Amino acid sequence: MTIKYLLLAATAAITIAACSGEKEAKIGEAPTDFEQMEAAGTLSAPASFDGAQLGAVLDAQSDKHKARYKYRNPAQTLEFFGITPGMTVVEALPGGGWYSKILIPYLGDDGHLIGVDYALAMWPEFGGFATPEFIEKKKTWPADWVKDAAEWRAGSTGEISAFAFEDRDTSLDGTVDAVLFVRALHNLNRFEDEGGYLTKALADTHALLKPGGIVGVVQHQGPEGNSDEWADGNQGYLKKSNLVKTMAAAGFELVAESDINANPKDVPSEDDIVWRLPPSLGTSRDNPELREQMQAIGESNRMTLLFRKK
Repeated sequence: MTIKYLLLAATAAITIAACSGEKEAKIGEAPTDFEQMEAAGTLSAPASFDGAQLGAVLDAQSDKHKARYKYRNPAQTLEFFGITPGMTVVEALPGGGWYSKILIPYLGDDGHLIGVDYALAMWPEFGGFATPEFIEKKKTWPADWVKDAAEWRAGSTGEISAFAFEDRDTSLDGTVDAVLFVRALHNLNRFEDEGGYLTKALADTHALLKPGGIVGVVQHQGPEGNSDEWADGNQGYLKKSNLVKTMAAAGFELVAESDINANPKDVPSEDDIVWRLPPSLGTSRDNPELREQMQAIGESNRMTLLFRKK
């Protein structure tokens, strides 16, 4: 998979959505003549995105997992990012493994998924749940996560590894095809002033990626008209304009964007936090009427951006 193809595929995906009037580009719909592009020198190899394999992996997930597809659009998102079997992919903040359970079997026997957690020094910034016992357990997170992730192989034998930002496996530098930040950037930005956590995470990302490697971002998107202070990550939202500037300063250029994960119903005011919405519904647990309003909005409005390492 070349970066030239990534640019073409991303552009095609956006064009499909715009022309069809639909939010979601469908797998395999890109109107691409690979022989013509290769002859013209714009494509050095045919695409290797495997919609059938990804479809089989998605079909095999639990009903609980599938219930989130309408908001998270994993098939369209991974196609837009150009993720293919055999790649080496970093997943930032994989948490309970929602995307990992898809990525590990999809990347296949020749693939490698690397889970990356927040820096150990960042966790105390959260306060509350980040007790001394919680922090102590985070010290063994890489090994614990790899052990858990082995249960998600679904028969695949690809490599699985993990580490934390600021403690990366430097032997992987220059070998990674793609880094995915799926709803993982707001807290890094939120605590940037306390420890430069976003700057350091993006520096690790740049070091890990191959030349021309890509960064796929799905992030809660706040209105450009809201203040920068509100959109600093504390409310869960970031502004696209600010994020693009931050990525550029870290050595990444924006090559494509999509509304695959957009939700125009989510228009937060400066009194709103992202966790008011499903699945958290954090502000309406004792207010059925408000809860119904939040459920009618659905999950957050999310920007979907594709960056390339300069």
